[in-house]
Amino acid sequence: MSEATGPLKGLRVIELGVLLAGPFCGQILGDLGAEVIKVEPPGQGDPLREWGTVKKDGHGVWFPIVARNKKCITLDLRQEAGQAVLKDLVKEADFLLENFRPGTLEKWGLGYDVLSALNPGLIMIRVSGYGQTGPNSPKAGYASVGEAMGGLRYVMGEPDRMPSRAGISIGDSLAATYAAIGALAALEHRRNTGRGQIVDSAIYEACFAMMESLVPDYHFGGYIRERTGSFLPKIAPSNIYPASDGMLILAANQDTVWRRLAEAMGQPELADDPRFLTHVARGENQAELDALVSAWTLNMTCTELEAVCEAYGVPCGRIYRAPDMLADPHFAAREAIVTVEHPALGPFPMPNVFPKLSSTPGNVRWTGPELGSHTREVLADLLGYDGDKIAALKGAGVI
Repeated sequence: MSEATGPLKGLRVIELGVLLAGPFCGQILGDLGAEVIKVEPPGQGDPLREWGTVKKDGHGVWFPIVARNKKCITLDLRQEAGQAVLKDLVKEADFLLENFRPGTLEKWGLGYDVLSALNPGLIMIRVSGYGQTGPNSPKAGYASVGEAMGGLRYVMGEPDRMPSRAGISIGDSLAATYAAIGALAALEHRRNTGRGQIVDSAIYEACFAMMESLVPDYHFGGYIRERTGSFLPKIAPSNIYPASDGMLILAANQDTVWRRLAEAMGQPELADDPRFLTHVARGENQAELDALVSAWTLNMTCTELEAVCEAYGVPCGRIYRAPDMLADPHFAAREAIVTVEHPALGPFPMPNVFPKLSSTPGNVRWTGPELGSHTREVLADLLGYDGDKIAALKGAGVI
């Protein structure tokens, strides 16, 4: 088990909540070196332990990633004794991370007013569907609903059918990423003032933040973005194009790159054609231009097309799946996939820590541990609880 190397080494996060939005934020902070203590309900743990399509020898393969670098303890926060333990943990923490429905911690007597009185420098990171305020805040807010309210779902998919989804939990991950950014900003504020604060990250707002000019498009032009499938309106040529043995992405919408693509196609005159001369013109004639590019790409294999595009400086790439990533030399050279030993499953490949830092890079030190693996260690070593107190807590079902 390696030591933390990231810039957050020496900082401590108490992670509450389950599933993805909160825990993914905890993963980011842990990847960057923070000590993350994940608190789970006794006997059941985070449902993410059981989630995922693939199981190996009875073990889910999603949880070991999102809970990597974390110490896992059990604690019943519904019991007064469990709440007392959490308060002791908070006294020694830099961050408290939670993604319960707003009001849950307050119901347990663990609101920020209570916890910050114990630790004025505490930064509370709160991830929820709708945020901590507003008329929707008390509602259950899963990522799918936040993606819809934030505008993301409406524009995803083909125009002739109902909206699609990304195929991953993008709303949760975006809200978690914004929560991590907010936590680091709050950390800088604390460095200057000594005071903590609340970081309030809402799933719908994290999705909405990705929506570019969607609102002013409507406000100033009455334009509502619709689903367009594999391309963006008025951005051409930039699409998925067919090869004789597959398909590739080509992105040549910039004027200079489009001129190079026209040369690669053996039709340099297209670059000066009034229909395609400017960015606006190409956008107005997008379907016609895509048809011309497709007619050219269809005569080559993916390998041949990649070689031609590279020779002419045209961005082009295959649409990867997991086997492609594992076989790709660029992934290998960048160590984008790291293999960590899992105690039950052996060598376990997973995404590495991103972004890469030149002086204080983050690292993956271990995979997500078994439920309650670190309970005794944390209570004894961090809080100084003796054996009798730990045994009493266990006997009462608190841990």
